[in-house]
Amino acid sequence: MSSSDHFWTGTAVVTGAGSGLGAAMADRFAEAGMSIVALDIDGERAEQQAQAVRDRGGRAIAMRVDVADPAALEQAVAAVREEFGGCNVLCANVGVQQFGAIDKLTENDWRWVLDVNVLGVVHTVRAFLPLLRKSEGVRRVVVTASSSVLVPGVRMAAYIASKYAVMGYGETLRMELAPEDIGVSVFFPAGMRSRHLESSRLARPAELGPSVLAREDIDVMMASRKVDTAEHVATPEHATRNLLAELAANERFIVSHGAYRDELVARCDDLIAAVDRAQRA
Repeated sequence: MSSSDHFWTGTAVVTGAGSGLGAAMADRFAEAGMSIVALDIDGERAEQQAQAVRDRGGRAIAMRVDVADPAALEQAVAAVREEFGGCNVLCANVGVQQFGAIDKLTENDWRWVLDVNVLGVVHTVRAFLPLLRKSEGVRRVVVTASSSVLVPGVRMAAYIASKYAVMGYGETLRMELAPEDIGVSVFFPAGMRSRHLESSRLARPAELGPSVLAREDIDVMMASRKVDTAEHVATPEHATRNLLAELAANERFIVSHGAYRDELVARCDDLIAAVDRAQRA
């Protein structure tokens, strides 16, 4: 279904909307005629995104929000309620990245990634769910996982573990909200040309120490996943090209792009074979 069918009405709330995938998501919903709430730990970039929507004739507000801070999210909910009265689409999209071999990742690395990527999604949904429930019209939740859940690679254990958790959370949330006619989709974006690594590094709390990035870790990771780089890395605009149509259809899973079907099938075959062996044992 296209945006011209007037399927999308009301307000879309997007975390991580200051740049990259989140900004592209916000643009898609704005183009469909929705009011936009751009939330980001970088408040200046969030405001720039909101201003860009307003410059095109849309309605948008922005707030600086750290999704690891439940109080900040509650303030955002209050602002959305006052400005727009409801929430029809919630994109729990924030995620940070930390590369490194498993034996090199520190406890602070793990705590940071899990606090933002997992608990950040939990906090976001928990805060906005009451407003979503009270809103009229189509209601959808999108949680952003990663293609690395489907095709894992080395040197990104903390990130992949966090995104596995997001997938499990999203699938459970879908089951629980289905009786209320609130759709939930798990989004699996592949690699993108964005400032994700930069924004991750800048978002890390100073008390946890710097986020260390070695080019070797990225190269080894890419080689281990055996994915076609040309197919796997795209612009955020390309990655969101099918997002609205998939959400309109209330698809359980949404894949952005990437050529890794054979690897995914082989992995699923291994899982099915394990189930079959258990049945025969």
